[in-house]
Amino acid sequence: MREKTESMKKGQVYEAIVDRVDFPNKGIVYAGEEIAVVKNCLPGQTIRFRVNKVRKGKAEGQLLEVLKQSPLEIGPPCSHFGVCGGCAYLALPYRQQLALKGDQVKRLLAPCLNRQLKQWNWEGIKGSPVTYEYRNKMEFSFGDEIKDGPLALGMHKRGSFYDVVTVKGCQIVDQDYRLILGTVLEYFAPDSVGLRVRHFHRLRHEGYLRHLLVRKASHTGEILVALVTTSRDPWGRPKEEISKVSDWEERAVMTEEVLLEGFLDRLMALEKGGMLGGRFAGILHIVNDSQADVVQSDRTHVLYGKDYFYEELLGLKFKVSVFSFFQTNSYGAEVLYETVREYIGDLGTDALDGRPDKVVFDLYSGTGTIAQLLAPVAGKVIGVEIVEEAVLAARKNARENGLDNCEFIAGDVLKVLDAIEEKPDFIILDPPRDGVHPKALSRIIAYGVERIVYISCKPTSLVRDLDMFLEGGYLVEKAVAIDQFPWTANVETVCLLSREHTPQREIGSLS
Repeated sequence: MREKTESMKKGQVYEAIVDRVDFPNKGIVYAGEEIAVVKNCLPGQTIRFRVNKVRKGKAEGQLLEVLKQSPLEIGPPCSHFGVCGGCAYLALPYRQQLALKGDQVKRLLAPCLNRQLKQWNWEGIKGSPVTYEYRNKMEFSFGDEIKDGPLALGMHKRGSFYDVVTVKGCQIVDQDYRLILGTVLEYFAPDSVGLRVRHFHRLRHEGYLRHLLVRKASHTGEILVALVTTSRDPWGRPKEEISKVSDWEERAVMTEEVLLEGFLDRLMALEKGGMLGGRFAGILHIVNDSQADVVQSDRTHVLYGKDYFYEELLGLKFKVSVFSFFQTNSYGAEVLYETVREYIGDLGTDALDGRPDKVVFDLYSGTGTIAQLLAPVAGKVIGVEIVEEAVLAARKNARENGLDNCEFIAGDVLKVLDAIEEKPDFIILDPPRDGVHPKALSRIIAYGVERIVYISCKPTSLVRDLDMFLEGGYLVEKAVAIDQFPWTANVETVCLLSREHTPQREIGSLS
């Protein structure tokens, strides 16, 4: 029994050993019999933390200092670790990180699934075939590391919404990303373009430079780069001041058009000089005047090439546009999709001619990857995706892969389902992080299909949705975690659900 202590109070500082880390990156520590949640720590570390909030006997604390390293730590291979907010577990050996994430998902699923009256099988966690330089997409932010400091380009600092740290040595992307980042930052620095190009200020909603989006196909090597800016003057000059510039040469040097031409020239010089491992498929300028800190497009201008590239997975070719959803780890995606094919199992055939005849719904289908992988063993696959450009890419992908039994519909799943005349025999769900809308989930359950495979990138949302499935007469047969995001706090989970046909006889538990 833990030694009793006085109740934790806001503002107090404590020292404790981290007992475990729950999803997502929540360190659990005990001070006597009381629990505190402290982010950004590792199991076994001795830490000092300050209590920021106390509610119903549970405290939330801020990490102040790691007093003693965990016996599991080996030290991070990245100089930005601990400052950059991207990676959480880079100081652990990969096998320890896998065990940690697998246990996190298992602890989340168990209270929900142990209520079902049939045993379910936990299949542990599958690792990524590539653990470093695996990402095929990065959204870098422009900003400054300190207020009014030099221009920075990279990731938000850990625990900060405003400060940005330049990540020239990031280890989860390959050398092409690091080279492009460094080249773009150097170009927009004041001594390069003559005047300081202003970055977008998230509080004042002023400035020009917002994001640098880089996508690279891991298997084909094609690179897509998008500079995201506002429509404001790059240097923050009032319109009256610009109109007063009379000298033609001076005006030419100080226009956005010339600025973007220089940006394009710098990037193309990397390819022409043989410095890139891949090759540019397209270089874009995206205008985004939204006040929200998101990467989106009001207008897109193609400066070079095209606004998409191709990636290859499991023998199929996929067109990926700048905003299309596509798994950010191509190597891990192959593990994920092979698991989905295994989980969905034999779809069956027509009793008379032996041909595939079953209808599969692929809901939240993105660029149609899963739909096309299942198409050869299905009568028809219908994908539903809210991002219209992803749907257009999915249709083109299916044509180029010679698949004529795939249909892709643009729209919200909740609204589209009622308009589809076909009824599914099987359903694949791959929703965004917040999971499935409850009304859409009720509609999905009402189909009463034999098997459903649920792919989740946020296990807490998955658990909420599984509660509804269990209430609707489904059972979870098995589940597995898949590490699509090595070193970060994120993890994918795949669950196989089946319709309950017979009375339940035994209480399920973790095997």
